[in-house]
Amino acid sequence: MPRIVLLVTSPRLPAGLLTAAAWDVVRAAPVLAAAESELTTAIRASGAQVRVLDGPAVPALLDSAATHGTVVWLAGPAGDETLARELGLRLAREPGLAELELMYGSWDPPGARLLDAVAVLDRLLSPGGDPWKRAQTHRSLAGFLLEECYEAYDAIIAGDTDALREELGDVLLQVVLHARLAEELPEDRRWTVDDVAGGLVEKMVRRNPHVFAGAEAGSLEEITASWERIKQAEKSRDSVLDGIALSQPALALAAKILERTERVGLSVPLPSPQAQPDPEGILGATLLATVAQARDAGLDAESALRHATLAHADLIRATEPPSTHSDQ
Repeated sequence: MPRIVLLVTSPRLPAGLLTAAAWDVVRAAPVLAAAESELTTAIRASGAQVRVLDGPAVPALLDSAATHGTVVWLAGPAGDETLARELGLRLAREPGLAELELMYGSWDPPGARLLDAVAVLDRLLSPGGDPWKRAQTHRSLAGFLLEECYEAYDAIIAGDTDALREELGDVLLQVVLHARLAEELPEDRRWTVDDVAGGLVEKMVRRNPHVFAGAEAGSLEEITASWERIKQAEKSRDSVLDGIALSQPALALAAKILERTERVGLSVPLPSPQAQPDPEGILGATLLATVAQARDAGLDAESALRHATLAHADLIRATEPPSTHSDQ
């Protein structure tokens, strides 16, 4: 029976990267397409012939299949669903005309949609794109990056994996947006999203020698210690506190500083609330002591305060009078 092959390929891979089966069929059968493309060029370069149609595709495909036994249709990036549906209906009414076969000549590799994200952000920040995004700077976007990370954190705490997927997309938007803005910097300070990804890859390879360099894995504690040794050698920091994000919430910052201090075996006494000269100093020293007590008990002071505050907010909502809910 005559055969019509719908050849679907990934638009995110070089046009010539086809499977052996796909190359066999395009070299052995007539190839039809709706328009010229990089793929038609690649197929012609291999010695095969491609005919670009200037009329309806379905009759041409049926005629070619009847004449040659097999015909190949180069499907567009969306898979040409309309054409496939039209062909399917025609062959369902006249089952002896031909068989319809879907063949994948190439597939999107994992992470392929990241290329789409880069392309979309490039369009938005290029001339003729979105005026608001084109007007932003790293500094003007800083708060948005923090906010999106908090929203992703909220989704994790809530156990809402669907919300987490969406929120991580918003975090990714900020990453790609900052990278695209960096392409506009002066040449000596310019970098791209590939530099970001490349730096990440190199860091992960260096810091995981038990995976990439044949080193012995050992226990989780040994792996963590190895990570810290490699990180310390990379950073050449003067203090164990170097690299701590100082803009994080104060309770989390206090816990991180205490954790770093403990890690290297330093014993530094906490400030005494009674020795402070003013109420703010007394409060600060008291809170720092509370964070230290929480760490000693294996608790997260930041998380504990968050949970207590949210529970109190729920109580407020439950007890406030109905008039409080009216539109402001």
